[in-house]
Amino acid sequence: MPDSRGAEPPDTTDLDRLRSVASGCHGCPLYQDATQTVFGEGTAGAKVLVVGEQPGDKEDLAGEPFVGPAGKLLDRAFAEAGFDRQALYVTNAVKHFKFKREGKRRIHQKPGRTEVVACRPWLLAELRAVRPDLVLLLGATAAQSLLGPKFRLTAHRGEPVEAPDDVAELVPSAVATVHPSAVLRAPDRDDAYAAFVADLKAAGKLLK
Repeated sequence: MPDSRGAEPPDTTDLDRLRSVASGCHGCPLYQDATQTVFGEGTAGAKVLVVGEQPGDKEDLAGEPFVGPAGKLLDRAFAEAGFDRQALYVTNAVKHFKFKREGKRRIHQKPGRTEVVACRPWLLAELRAVRPDLVLLLGATAAQSLLGPKFRLTAHRGEPVEAPDDVAELVPSAVATVHPSAVLRAPDRDDAYAAFVADLKAAGKLLK
């Protein structure tokens, strides 16, 4: 049974065990309104670990990361950049959907620093279990969750960045780019998509 306290991950690198305990996480108030915890997907030993911001409406209902419109765009971009989605480990910095209601719609809200910090132990546990060669950070929230709140995506987008000392062992190489939802919102989506794919290709070169 999941630990109903669930604020801290167990001392294990077993992803199934981590996922089970995370399903009962009450580490921040977001669990109260979300449908479920959306844990990462993939296998231990994946060379690339991808971190997004948080699950959206579709992900919250499905219990899987990146299955909505942004996920479909990400799949297409990964394919063009030479990544095999099935070989990646994909997760989010925050594991519960934060939203506000407008009528029947649930509108995404950006998670706050408190929520990112509360969920950070789970992300670190995933990193320990997977031990990737490259961490790909999608969006400012994801990047700051590992690289610190002072990290500026606009200054370092698409380039290799060094992780802070406290996570350097778990993040041997990292690249930050925009979240695919930002591409969907861009005024010129074609240009934004091309730039996004270029960032992914640049990240992929670090594996060769």
